[in-house]
Amino acid sequence: MTLNRLLTVALLALAPLAAAPAAAEGPATLTVTFTVTDAPTGQIMLSLYDNEAAHDRGGKPVAQAAVPVQQGQAVATSPGLAPGRYAIKAFHDIDGDGKMGMTPFGMPTEPFAFSNNAQAVGGPAPWSASNFAVDGPAAATSITIR
Repeated sequence: MTLNRLLTVALLALAPLAAAPAAAEGPATLTVTFTVTDAPTGQIMLSLYDNEAAHDRGGKPVAQAAVPVQQGQAVATSPGLAPGRYAIKAFHDIDGDGKMGMTPFGMPTEPFAFSNNAQAVGGPAPWSASNFAVDGPAAATSITIR
């Protein structure tokens, strides 16, 4: 068998492997650890977004949760997420009423935070500063609530 013929046979044998679609990534579980610096009790109220429009323009989150704070920490788990980019908005509901406390001028009275510990400047941190990748069966991130 000539070298040309051998290469042709080898390429033909490998062609089905190259044409096969990549295995689809299954759902992921995201674990978020919150550290609170003010009151060691209460609950963390969080919203998880999977796109910039919903995050930046007050759209619907893909998931929401209320997670109790114990000894200055809270851990939230969100299973069944598609691989992609996500962002979190959260606040420490110290008084347990399920709503962010606000002054009459609309300023928050309860601590809040965003994924990547992105800073709020004149409003909530934008998607561009707070989004992160969920790419695998398990992903984790940490957020400090101040």
